[in-house]
Amino acid sequence: MAYLEPSRRPDHGPEPRWQKESDEARPQLVIEDLAVTFETEKGLVRAVDGVDLSVPRGKTLGLVGESGCGKSVTCHSILGLTPPNGRIANGQILFEGRDLRQLPRPELARLRGRDIAMIFQDPMSALNPVHTVGGQITESLRIHRGLPRRRASDEAAELLDLVGIPEPRLRLREYPHQLSGGMCQRVMIAMAISCRPALLIADEPTTGLDVTTQANIMELIKTKATELHMSTLLITHDLNMAAQYCDKIIVMHAGHVVETAPTAELYRHPSHPYTRKLIAATPSLKGGVQDIDSIPGNLPNLL
Repeated sequence: MAYLEPSRRPDHGPEPRWQKESDEARPQLVIEDLAVTFETEKGLVRAVDGVDLSVPRGKTLGLVGESGCGKSVTCHSILGLTPPNGRIANGQILFEGRDLRQLPRPELARLRGRDIAMIFQDPMSALNPVHTVGGQITESLRIHRGLPRRRASDEAAELLDLVGIPEPRLRLREYPHQLSGGMCQRVMIAMAISCRPALLIADEPTTGLDVTTQANIMELIKTKATELHMSTLLITHDLNMAAQYCDKIIVMHAGHVVETAPTAELYRHPSHPYTRKLIAATPSLKGGVQDIDSIPGNLPNLL
């Protein structure tokens, strides 16, 4: 069976509506017609094609889809973290009205971690194995907030305590391999919120964690986002997780956005066939394995 065709991207017109609204009503982040390509030995891969999204201030937007649909590529593009063979071929990435693609690299580097922070998918590979946990947190505090060494160390301990890590002073002297996966993820969250960013990007923040730890991590992210008034972009393949924590959900398939809707509306009236299939394939506490529908067909070749 052929893959499900993405719906056509709506015409935005010459001027996005948010540009006419007050600063308070403007989205924190707006992405318009984003296209990302990768040069490979077999040819040009169009991994993201015509993606539009906006993250409301103080709200959580969920970016949902199966592995390989372009979720992480979209988010890495925001911070200019595409691999060497990747290129943003088209589109605007507007953060608080500024196009991040037009910023000089030093200015974009200063913005990372300070104004936009990211929790990466695998904390064990995102954290530097040859530096202590404390050294990695204090580095961010010293670079972005200009704190002296002793004050940065004190605040790093406070951050570890804030995210629920016991004996924070001791943990500051430990290396990532000495911590569990859940504790490493909490360290990543501590680093992400250390500069009180306006936008937090969480890329599959519970990958590889047990169910109880997943729930604790998501509650922690939600709580800190509320306390610090952060906007949040949550990337996940788990539709149930997105439904629980997101105000609005975007569904991606094969590099395209196929549907965007408030969470409750998406579940009540999914308009795209792929969204309906995703919801039907999601396990429910009310049904058994025999009630779960699979999605037939294969992903298209993005070449």
